[in-house]
Amino acid sequence: MKLPRRRFLQLAAGAAALPVASRVARAQAFPSRPITMIVPYPAGGPTDTIARLIGESMRASLGQPVVIENVAGGGGNIAVGRVARAAGDGYTLSIGHWGSHVVNGAIYTLPYDLLTDLEPVALISDGPQLIVAAKSVPAKDIKELIAWLKANPGKGMVGATGVGGASHLAGILFANTTGTDIQTVPYRGAAPRMQDLLSGRIHLAFDQAASALPQVRGGNLQAYAVTSKTRLAVAPDIPTVDEAGLPGFYISVWHGLWSSKGTPKEVVRKLNAAAVDALADANVRARLAELGQELPARERQTPEALGAYQKAEIDKWWPIIKAAGIKVD
Repeated sequence: MKLPRRRFLQLAAGAAALPVASRVARAQAFPSRPITMIVPYPAGGPTDTIARLIGESMRASLGQPVVIENVAGGGGNIAVGRVARAAGDGYTLSIGHWGSHVVNGAIYTLPYDLLTDLEPVALISDGPQLIVAAKSVPAKDIKELIAWLKANPGKGMVGATGVGGASHLAGILFANTTGTDIQTVPYRGAAPRMQDLLSGRIHLAFDQAASALPQVRGGNLQAYAVTSKTRLAVAPDIPTVDEAGLPGFYISVWHGLWSSKGTPKEVVRKLNAAAVDALADANVRARLAELGQELPARERQTPEALGAYQKAEIDKWWPIIKAAGIKVD
C-alpha cells in the first residue's frame, strides 16, 4: 500500500519524536527509585559527613532514599570516574570537592573530563582555610609574619598534608604571592602536622576551621586570617585575608554535587531543588557551620553557578600546580 506523502511525513515525524517524548516522560517521573550518591573518600571523613547530611535531607524533597556509597582510592578518581561513566539519568550522583573535581585534573592523567563528562547540580558549601601559626612565631598579624619570613629566608616551615592537597597548594601560593622563601614539610595526615605545629617544630599551616579553631580558642595557636571574602560565622573575630593585608588570597575546599553527562535538564533541576531545600534546613545549616563550612549565597547554588565556579577554579589552580611541577603517576 502506498501512503500519501503528507501521511508519510506525519508518521516519520511522530517516530522521530518518540525518543524525545520518552525522555520527557522519564524526567517527569523522576525519581522512581533510590538515588546513589558516591563519595570518593572513606566513611567518617568530612566529605562523607556532608554527603550523609545532605542526602538524608534531600530524601524528603525527592520522595526516594539517597543511598551513600563510599568508593575510596585513586585520590578520589575511581569514584568520580564511575559517575562519569554512569547512565545520564540522575540516579548516580558524585559528591566531591575542590580536590576531587578541580586539582585532580592537573596532578593526574584522568580517563574522563571534569568539565564535560559531569553535569553540575549544586554548590553545597565553601570551606575556607585558616592561616595559623605556632605560638613561638614572633608575629602578631599577617604583615609581621611576611616580614619575619623575609628576614629569615628558607627558615620558616609550613606543614602540608598530601601532594597537591589544599595545605600544600596554599603554601606554594602564599610563597609566590608574598615573595617569601618557605620550606614545605610533608605529613601523612593532619594529626601529626598539628602535633608538630603545637610543639613549634614547624611554624605555619593552612588548616580547615573545624580542625584549627579548637586550638586557636584554647590559646595554643595564633590565627592570622581566614582565606575568604567574608569572616567565618563560627569565628567572627578572625579577619579575612583582605582585612589582614593579603588581599585576594582566597582558598576554599568547597563541596559540590554532580550528575552524569547527559542527565536531562528537568532531572538536574529536580536534584538542584532538593539540594537547595536541604541547604535551607536549619539543622543542616547548623551542622555545616560546626564543620567549618560556609553556606553559599542562594544565587550560587544553581547548576550554572557551580559549573562556572568549577571552571574558574580550574583556570586559577591548574597553572599554579603545573608551574610547581606537581604530578602523581
